[in-house]
Amino acid sequence: MAGNSQRRGRRTSNKKGATIGSGGKRRRGLEGKGPTPKAEDRKGHKAFRVSNAMARNAAKRKPVARRGGKGQAEMVVGRNPVFEALRDGVPATTLYVQQFIDNDERVREALNLATGRGNINIMEAPRPELDRMTNGLNHQGLVLQVPPYEYAHPEDLAAAAYDENEDPLIVALDGVTDPRNLGAVVRSVSAFGGHGVVVPERRAAGMTAGAWKTSAGTAARTPVARATNLTRCLQEYQKAGLTVVGLAADGDAEVHELEALEGPVVIVVGSEGKGLSRLVGETCDFLVRIPMPGGAESLNAGVAAGVVLYEAARRRMA
Repeated sequence: MAGNSQRRGRRTSNKKGATIGSGGKRRRGLEGKGPTPKAEDRKGHKAFRVSNAMARNAAKRKPVARRGGKGQAEMVVGRNPVFEALRDGVPATTLYVQQFIDNDERVREALNLATGRGNINIMEAPRPELDRMTNGLNHQGLVLQVPPYEYAHPEDLAAAAYDENEDPLIVALDGVTDPRNLGAVVRSVSAFGGHGVVVPERRAAGMTAGAWKTSAGTAARTPVARATNLTRCLQEYQKAGLTVVGLAADGDAEVHELEALEGPVVIVVGSEGKGLSRLVGETCDFLVRIPMPGGAESLNAGVAAGVVLYEAARRRMA
């Protein structure tokens, strides 16, 4: 009996008793961990490694600065042209001097100017080498190498004006092919407080040594921007709040009547012979004319730009 009692006691001790609560842990476990992360967010997944590698490579790449591109390198040849280019501040990297050259006054002056700049290399070269460099031009023993011009981006001209808390005053040239006209416009823009000049990338004058000389040194502080498409460039200026004013012999108003010159403005000047191209003319917000009591049919780009820039400066100072 005792054995049976013990067996019954053991059976009684194996009965399930009261269960202690889980504190909600099991319920929370059943709720799940949310949606499955994307492949690129799971550390063990190949997509995660690829995404990280792409991010590291992007961080290594330097941001690309906005630029309007570079012009062509240029050679100024001949004793007087080289001397004048050095005297007028045309940028240069190297002055090539022919070996055993006659050391006349112009050669000495050119050498003194190049030496005085301190950043121009002076190199001797045999005559055949200078002939080859200049494609047989009459270099007279002096050749000056001019580096490519670094053009600005059109957007940078307006941005620089706004940075100075000023309304942009910009000149755009349409079909102007004479570098001397470009240099004259740059000089006028500088004189009347403008913020730069825009030229088309094709079929237009660029910043050559001739343009630098005509600018009388002002090209060093007045940026020239180059636009791939002038019409689209003007439209972008309009979106940025600038008024586009074109000069035309048959303009609707005279330049002194246009109040828009007091605010942010782009003045568009065409060629002396053809004027504004059709698309550019249609893009302009206003077409204005310069009154000429003397009866002249047109003005060259440099003079025309100077007249309108003066009127804009006068209005802004009033």
